Amino acid sequence: MGHYSGKVAVVTGAASGIGRALALELVHRGASVAISDVDATGLEQTADRLRSLGGTVKVDVLDVAQRELVAQYASDVVEHFGKVNLVFNNAGIAFTGTTLEEGYKDLERVMDVDFWGVVHGTKEFLPHLVASGDGHVVNISSVFGLFSVPTQGAYNAAKFAVRGFTEALAMEMRVSGDPVKVTCVHPGGIKTNIARNADQAAGRDHDRLASSFDKMARTSPARAADVILDGVEKGKAKVLIGSDAWVLDKIVRVAGSAYQPLVARFAGRTGL
Repeated sequence: MGHYSGKVAVVTGAASGIGRALALELVHRGASVAISDVDATGLEQTADRLRSLGGTVKVDVLDVAQRELVAQYASDVVEHFGKVNLVFNNAGIAFTGTTLEEGYKDLERVMDVDFWGVVHGTKEFLPHLVASGDGHVVNISSVFGLFSVPTQGAYNAAKFAVRGFTEALAMEMRVSGDPVKVTCVHPGGIKTNIARNADQAAGRDHDRLASSFDKMARTSPARAADVILDGVEKGKAKVLIGSDAWVLDKIVRVAGSAYQPLVARFAGRTGL
């Protein structure tokens, strides 16, 4: 019996990328899964692949930014499966633009999905995870939750917030003694569509930005899912994905704020 066998896992943002890969690998490892996304077409494609593997799956179109919908979703999932053991708050979006270029609505939308979506998923499922007696919250931050980059202020803000929220939760679970482990995940460059699906400030070249990201994305979603699930199984509080994430994490910890001129210089050369 593997670590995930017989458990029920919730995966948001499961229509593609890391979310889809997580759902597939969870089923492969013996879990039942509840998957959600705003992309109904991509979500159904994921569901078809899960069913072809013989997986038990619940499929729901869901906007994680909508608190009331997430609350109802949590209740529905527990009613459907009888329990929930793991929640992977993975859904996310991006926006490229400087602070002067981006509007308040741009910043709010990223925060609504990338931060508040994580908060909603955590808070609404947490009582059920406690009740399971063997719960785990897995929140997906980013390497951009470890260091900042010009034109990614909204994404940085959300992913730093996810990190702080998740680390506080981990300590709270230790203090309370509740049977819930907590993991914060920091992927580096993953070969997903997040850059191609991202919005950007007026006048910025979308294809050029997406192409630049594609060149830096070295890790496949399947590999990312393996690393995440192995880290969760080991009870790690922090999971870094990709050699780039490991290197950047070390640079920031060693250099402190001195990393900022280096990143600014790189951004200036590449036109990010």
